[in-house]
Amino acid sequence: MTRMKLFETHPEAYKAVLGLESYCSRQIPRELYEIVKLRASILNGCSFCTDMHSRDGIKAGIPTPKLFAVAAWHDSPHFDERERAALRLTDTVTKLGAEGVPDDVWDEAAAQFDETLLGDLLFAIATINVWNRLAIPTQLEPQA
Repeated sequence: MTRMKLFETHPEAYKAVLGLESYCSRQIPRELYEIVKLRASILNGCSFCTDMHSRDGIKAGIPTPKLFAVAAWHDSPHFDERERAALRLTDTVTKLGAEGVPDDVWDEAAAQFDETLLGDLLFAIATINVWNRLAIPTQLEPQA
């Protein structure tokens, strides 16, 4: 059972995160956006967001084998170099530790994306991590 409905208890803060989500969704190509959100949600163990972004990916027309492969993208033939760079950056930013983002991960992403899209991708990764960190402690439940 959901512990707290933040959209009801904290509507102003919730609206602020939604604003960032809305911005990011307009800036990043849809398929790339969905796989990044799905990957971060898998890494964070957020069942609500993993379910939601899997469904969103299907609605966006992403083939289901590609969506399933997001969990093991390193070994999958379903992703091009641009997507791999975004997924590697997603992994590194989501698991951010004291070492930060290594130069090779950053350089790979910077080679695939111009500065504007790279910045937008960072905002998207940060935003899905915020959603995950709100959904997990409040125990949001996936759709039945």
